[in-house]
Amino acid sequence: MAASRVALLGCGLMGQPMGLRLLQAGFSVVAYNRTVARASDLAAEGVTVHNAPAAAVAEADVLVLMLSDAGAIEAVLDELPDGALDGRCVIQMATILPAESRALAQRVRAAGACYLEAPVLGSIPEARDGRLLIMAGADREADFVRARPVLAALGETPRHVGAVGQGAALKLAFNQLIASLTAAFSLSLGLVRREGVEVDTFMDILRDSALYAPTFDKKLGKMVSGDFGTANFPVKHLLKDVRLTERAVEDAGLTAPWLPLVAGLLEQAAEAGLADADYSALYTAIAPEPPGKR
Repeated sequence: MAASRVALLGCGLMGQPMGLRLLQAGFSVVAYNRTVARASDLAAEGVTVHNAPAAAVAEADVLVLMLSDAGAIEAVLDELPDGALDGRCVIQMATILPAESRALAQRVRAAGACYLEAPVLGSIPEARDGRLLIMAGADREADFVRARPVLAALGETPRHVGAVGQGAALKLAFNQLIASLTAAFSLSLGLVRREGVEVDTFMDILRDSALYAPTFDKKLGKMVSGDFGTANFPVKHLLKDVRLTERAVEDAGLTAPWLPLVAGLLEQAAEAGLADADYSALYTAIAPEPPGKR
């Protein structure tokens, strides 16, 4: 079913390829971005891009939120007139805290709309091809069913993982693994390189062990070459997510003393001019070039 008219609110790194994928799947799409020029890929495909959220919301019955954080979401909702959300379905897809998502659910439902969260695993290529892994948190099965056609265009098998907040928690759990695995691999790689061990030897043994994760090979070339390129998931976004995870961990009564350390290393990379580089640039803070090699 592709009858819904979708308003995409937020056209950043992930928003634009998601909007293009919805178009390809047969949905009618309008968009909102505070800076219209940043949604040029969508505009080139005939999508009307508004610079006021109310104009986009008025033309749609399903809203997809891909805004930067909970504060940005609240600011956009504050701009909507009374009654603007009534009868609509709001799908919140950004990375936010479970508590923030639950608070948004209350606000959206009070305005007469259904609400579910649907954060994703995957980046720009997966968004473009409709291969995102979607973790939907919805308090009512009917809300998930209503949103499923839109979600299925973005990922073949969207999963209803539980109540609102549980999808958000899963997303932070996975992004914590991204940060922690990258930091751990960076340290091991840095150590063997400093001691003159052949990287191929290290990787051959690692791949044959239970310690191996495919992400290690995915990021190895960038770390060895020092070229962290144009990012699908940049340092600054992973830093934001690690900081969110720190708060979620505290809310849950858990202990994770290494997370502030990882956040500090990501901050070092950002301050060294790598904020927009691939998050594997974390390696540069863990294994900086020795003075004699700079």
